[in-house]
Amino acid sequence: MAWIYILRGSGGRHYIGSAVDLDGRFAQHLRGHTATTKRLGDKIEIVARKEVATLSEARKIERMLKAKKNPRLAIYHLKQ
Repeated sequence: MAWIYILRGSGGRHYIGSAVDLDGRFAQHLRGHTATTKRLGDKIEIVARKEVATLSEARKIERMLKAKKNPRLAIYHLKQ
């Protein structure tokens, strides 16, 4: 199983990602081990997530959501 997730930072910016271990990956984000999420600010929260069968499927959905360039639409899509 794998996850697609969307983070929101204290500054209102969003990050879309995928992972096999969502808890472990989120912990990495919180510790600042991920350069792309350092720009989100001090407080980071998961605002949407969806479990899928494979990491390959998760990455495909991640690319599709990033192409939309609209975090609200991406969040809506994951909550469906």
